[in-house]
Amino acid sequence: MAREHDFDVIVVGGGGAGMSAAISAADAGGSVLLLEADDKLGGSTALSGGVYYAAGTSVQRAKGIEGDSADAMFEYYMTLNQYRVEAALARTLCDHAAEGLEWLIGMGVEFRPEDLYSSGVESIERGHAAHGNGAAIAAALDREVSRRPIDVALKTRVQWLLTDTGTGRVTGVHAGGQNVHAGAVVLTTGGFGANPHFLHKYYPEAAAMGDWAWYIGNRHCVGDGIVLGQQAGADVVGHNRGLLLTTPNFRKELEVFVPGWLVYVNREGRRFVKETAEYAVMSGVVKAQTGGSCFAIFDDAAKRTAKPIPKYADAFASGALPLNWVADELEAQVKTGKVVKADSLDDLAVTCGIRPQSLGATVERYNADADAGADTMFFKDPAEMKPIRTGPFYAVEIRPAIVCLTSTGVRIDRTAQVLDERDRPVRGLFAGGETTGGVLGERYIGGGNSIANAIVFGRIAGHSAAAEARRNA
Repeated sequence: MAREHDFDVIVVGGGGAGMSAAISAADAGGSVLLLEADDKLGGSTALSGGVYYAAGTSVQRAKGIEGDSADAMFEYYMTLNQYRVEAALARTLCDHAAEGLEWLIGMGVEFRPEDLYSSGVESIERGHAAHGNGAAIAAALDREVSRRPIDVALKTRVQWLLTDTGTGRVTGVHAGGQNVHAGAVVLTTGGFGANPHFLHKYYPEAAAMGDWAWYIGNRHCVGDGIVLGQQAGADVVGHNRGLLLTTPNFRKELEVFVPGWLVYVNREGRRFVKETAEYAVMSGVVKAQTGGSCFAIFDDAAKRTAKPIPKYADAFASGALPLNWVADELEAQVKTGKVVKADSLDDLAVTCGIRPQSLGATVERYNADADAGADTMFFKDPAEMKPIRTGPFYAVEIRPAIVCLTSTGVRIDRTAQVLDERDRPVRGLFAGGETTGGVLGERYIGGGNSIANAIVFGRIAGHSAAAEARRNA
């Protein structure tokens, strides 16, 4: 740490939001200290798929998509969230998302037009997939941090914030057994997915999954930002929000790419969703079913011919993606009981607690659609449909249980200023990314929403903190 322990801005947390904040604060002329609990920078951003959600970008235009805008993105964002997010924050995210993407491109992150896709339920492609995934974004930010006079302290966790006893203004941090003073502090510690207690307290929907639940983010994401913010009087908002991914719970491995030949039914024995719907909305649809889960149904012919999805062959071959829905693995999971096997559909239904008559009718209709080459209920690609006729028959319970991100956090305004319960600013304290609440809603509007949130509000927080430090110099 610096000899005088005196910086304009201290950034607590070195993931995507934290590195963005540190870079922006330094570019605004501030002296910056970046503290990270892990032994390297990157946080959960480095572990992510690297999708960035934005409208009106150069990548869209390169693919021939003209006319998309922040206005259109905002309308979609608010509509899908049924206006249950803070509109000012959503507007700020939409207005600055494209700018943040171009900023990353300027750092050397490659977003190829051919990798652009509709990552939510919108009709336009806004999911910008970084070549090299989230690791490429984190590496680019790390390089930019190293190119600036930013002091970095790894394996350093902040114990508490320093505050002025008279004004309540945040004046620094206590970390590594030392008080380090600053003109402003930025909290970018990520979420709390690695903290079981906080999951029960702030995300009970995830905690309710019991031993099915597990977290895919950085192990140091234990909610430090919430604890530190509350020490200074910050309000906490966004209760029971986040993103869960569905899983058959074969093992604790991430699987987003589910084969289209599966047929999802609820306990009433009916299909309720297109099985290939984006993960951004799938968990909410599954949770809404009776019992909060569903069953993937298939027959022996489908099991015997189950192969990896060709599109992701390289990822399967490298071990980057698990081989869950292939013949050998399904047979192995029959022995564990996680794949239920029965000689008839009625027996399968009874074993799983599904209404038999409705299941029979559902399968009959699905088979007719598969034969005709048209999914008349949910319009799934008919090339992915396989009839369910050849016994024995199989069912796998699917639950939304993989904790992808948490969306409860300290409240901020559009300048990333932390607010207290009376909507008053907590002077000297800013926050961005997953540490904050109010930006991300009950529904994940599209793949890349969280990284856009981290970059946009990380940059804003760094700039605002540097300005605050200048005012109090």
